Amino acid sequence: MAELVFFSGTMDCGKSTLALQMDHNHRARGRGGVRFTRNDRAGGSRISSRLGLETDAVEVADSTDFWDEVVSRRTKGQRVDFLICDEAQFYSPVQVEQLARVVDEVDVDVFAFGITADFRTRLFPGSQRLIELADRVQVLQVEALCWCGRRATQNARTVDGVMVMEGAQVVVGDVDMAGDPAAAGGEGHVPAVGYETLCRRHYMRRVTAHGAHIMAQQDELLPFEVDACLWRGSRGAPG
Repeated sequence: MAELVFFSGTMDCGKSTLALQMDHNHRARGRGGVRFTRNDRAGGSRISSRLGLETDAVEVADSTDFWDEVVSRRTKGQRVDFLICDEAQFYSPVQVEQLARVVDEVDVDVFAFGITADFRTRLFPGSQRLIELADRVQVLQVEALCWCGRRATQNARTVDGVMVMEGAQVVVGDVDMAGDPAAAGGEGHVPAVGYETLCRRHYMRRVTAHGAHIMAQQDELLPFEVDACLWRGSRGAPG
């Protein structure tokens, strides 16, 4: 029996790496499949892992119909036993329903990989529909880490290292810029949008790696734990 399986987790937990590994394993056993992705860090029509693995894929657009994609390929004699769907949080709820139909009606396995919640801890529409319809939801066991070393559970968006809580749900940014103290430039600087994973504690306190770096350089020794105070650069911090 074919299944719709949703592999979820924060950034940096190895979703794309697992997607490529599963694609390899199934093809090695003679199964035919199609790789899909949307808004990958490497650009259009690619699935890439932060470990350096990368391969071609079909770029998903708003107009993509997964039912038509599978039927068209099978009509042409191509073998389609499974689909690898990376960055599935960016798919529309209707597209997720198409994936479920592919599983149920033509017995094609669908392995979807994506982030569950955005930088505001709100569910992505595609992820929400996957949770509602998937036969199985698996949280990846490779734990992403906060800058403090604790298990990261939240995805944070930063602008020049400062965590923000407002803005469009989908904005392309650089993960490597998120905690870079050099990101905040001088006059004429273009703000750098970045992302980083934080533990719930530091997400709620709005303390990013960049903020922690600034506080650690303070000359005055504080008589309490340094991350307990909300640094002045924190935007939208509670209290």
